[in-house]
Amino acid sequence: MAIKAVGLTTHIMNNQIKTVLLLMGFPLLMFLMMGSLFGAMDVAFQSSLFSNGGFSVHNINWGHVWQTGLDGIFRYGHIVAAVVAVWFLIAFFFHGRMMRAISGALPVTRKQMPHIYNMLENLCISRGISMPRFEIIDSPALNAFASGISDKTYTIVLTRGLIDRLSDDELEGVIAHELTHIINRDVRLLVISVIFVGIIGFFAEIIFRSLIYGRRPNSYSRRRRSNSESGGALGTMLIALVIFAIGYFFAILIRFAISRKREYLADAGSVELTKNPDAMMRALLRISGNDKVRGMPDDIQQMCIENSHSFMGIFATHPSIQNRVQTISRMTDMPVPKLQVSLRHGPRGPWQRGKIPEA
Repeated sequence: MAIKAVGLTTHIMNNQIKTVLLLMGFPLLMFLMMGSLFGAMDVAFQSSLFSNGGFSVHNINWGHVWQTGLDGIFRYGHIVAAVVAVWFLIAFFFHGRMMRAISGALPVTRKQMPHIYNMLENLCISRGISMPRFEIIDSPALNAFASGISDKTYTIVLTRGLIDRLSDDELEGVIAHELTHIINRDVRLLVISVIFVGIIGFFAEIIFRSLIYGRRPNSYSRRRRSNSESGGALGTMLIALVIFAIGYFFAILIRFAISRKREYLADAGSVELTKNPDAMMRALLRISGNDKVRGMPDDIQQMCIENSHSFMGIFATHPSIQNRVQTISRMTDMPVPKLQVSLRHGPRGPWQRGKIPEA
């Protein structure tokens, strides 16, 4: 059964727009965070002047708070911008090595794994696109993800458990799913979001440490600063609260900027490429409950074909496997398959360090 139209072209365009907006909005948000930091420090300092308990919101000189925030941006903005730019450029050009180090993936060649390369090559020929590279994670978990930002860096990463436990048509469906992420440019947005969240986390850590060991803003006289020591604990707590609230909001913003609809569309793209919805549904059912890669950070896990961990227990980065299978079944008029006992062998023992076993 041919799958119904799902608007893949529109989705690609939307993702490109999201990427541009994300790139434009991130520097602005960084400066807003800086201004909020200095403004919060000024509020904390002013509150410490009222040691007799007479402090209220109306006592705050909000004009001075605003000016302190702007002064902080103009004084230190160029330094932050330079550091962020250097960080982003390094991550942009070396993200492949970074993700390989974080995930523990190892590159594989066609000679080592000819069957998966043949599957990928046939899929790429059918769409007239260049072939990504393959990498393998030595884990019994069943999962996969794609990474990269250009044709030269696109990579599909599979776990050892996925290769060992799925049948060939199921494995082809997973590979087609990840290839669809590359075709739709989802993977580019995912990589950019991981870089941005990393920058936010880094600066949040630096700011938090500077609040504990650093100096207060010199907007007031030395005499007033000496009288404010009793409110230092309150100020530190308030500033930390503001910084982490902004960081939390930004993390939520990033996660929701990556639409959960991308997984439905990648499933649809897989069925379109393989013409085998039954195999894709079987692959998802086998992956369900077996997706956790031990030691993999959440930022990488959310790039995988399945992420059963819900962020903060509330916000799921992926729709449920049940909903995805039901969607494929409904769109292709195919019944949900019942899994038979797999005759495929289980994951083999740990691989030799730095070496992929021959196929």
